[in-house]
Amino acid sequence: MRVLAIDDSRTIRDMVRLTLEREGIETVLADDGIYGIEVLDGMDTHPDAILTDVNMPRLDGFGFIERVRQQPEYAGIPILVLTTESARDLKLRARASGATGWIVKPFDPARLVVALRTVTGLA
Repeated sequence: MRVLAIDDSRTIRDMVRLTLEREGIETVLADDGIYGIEVLDGMDTHPDAILTDVNMPRLDGFGFIERVRQQPEYAGIPILVLTTESARDLKLRARASGATGWIVKPFDPARLVVALRTVTGLA
């Protein structure tokens, strides 16, 4: 499995990478939505899933999700929002933008892996 993880916090990116790579999941990182789009467009094969924060500079998570969902070739990639936010209206906005699910930070490493395996159908 390959995951694109986008977060402006280096600490969170490192924690996600460590968590996923410990489980044998290849992890590609980006530090904001604009760079996330660039990385996604430059990948030789699509990721199996995308993790994105909401609050980021240049292009936030909602804008990132909307831009990804506008491109038909990425329509089937599950996108999980990984954020400190927990407000219902933000969850609804993420869902309306095309997010597959929502995980609140700080995240439980085992639950993150289970969520990724669930949305991708990959063990």
